[in-house]
Amino acid sequence: MKNRIEEIRKAKGIRQEELAKTLGVSRQTISSLENGRYNPSILLAYKVARCFGMTIEEVFLFDEEESV
Repeated sequence: MKNRIEEIRKAKGIRQEELAKTLGVSRQTISSLENGRYNPSILLAYKVARCFGMTIEEVFLFDEEESV
């Protein structure tokens, strides 16, 4: 699953460490999310989207082709 976390985070001037602290996860988790190495739980995806003032669909890009 692709996401726009890095793009949105940088546009808002937020460092990985700050986002991690806000979400209650490690900086490594944020890095893994941004690099597509980790798919978040629905709760974490909701927290990320809410932190950015966006919907899950605006942050996480679901591609049906990849899911089959």
